[in-house]
Amino acid sequence: MRHKKSGRKFNRSNSHRKAMLRNMVRSLLTYEHIRTTEPKAKELRSSVEKLITLALRNDLHSRRLAYKTLENHGLVKRLFDEIGPRYNGGGGGYTRIIKLADPRKGDCAPMCIIELTKRATAEAAVEAPVAEAPAEEAEA
Repeated sequence: MRHKKSGRKFNRSNSHRKAMLRNMVRSLLTYEHIRTTEPKAKELRSSVEKLITLALRNDLHSRRLAYKTLENHGLVKRLFDEIGPRYNGGGGGYTRIIKLADPRKGDCAPMCIIELTKRATAEAAVEAPVAEAPAEEAEA
């Protein structure tokens, strides 16, 4: 019996599971949303939320702890300078899991999208000039 045993094994060795979760954390913090299976997303959620909580503390020790997981100075800098400040004053809930209707084609695994709740505003800035362009042409 697995009473009080936390975490999913995913039928992988310890090192493989650890590497998989690290890669998924890096991808999620880089792209701010990824498509994966539901059990992996639920396991990933706890890892990412712990890192964002470290980013809210924003001290040297927190940066070093985050680097142990991310192993990328640029990503640690992005986490503490861009992603962390978005969640100041919040009480958790940094990620969102959206279940997809269609399962994966090969093995019928339930799929979902995991994303950060407060995404970058760069997407809105890219879309804004496209929407304003026809209005400027109409005035000319």
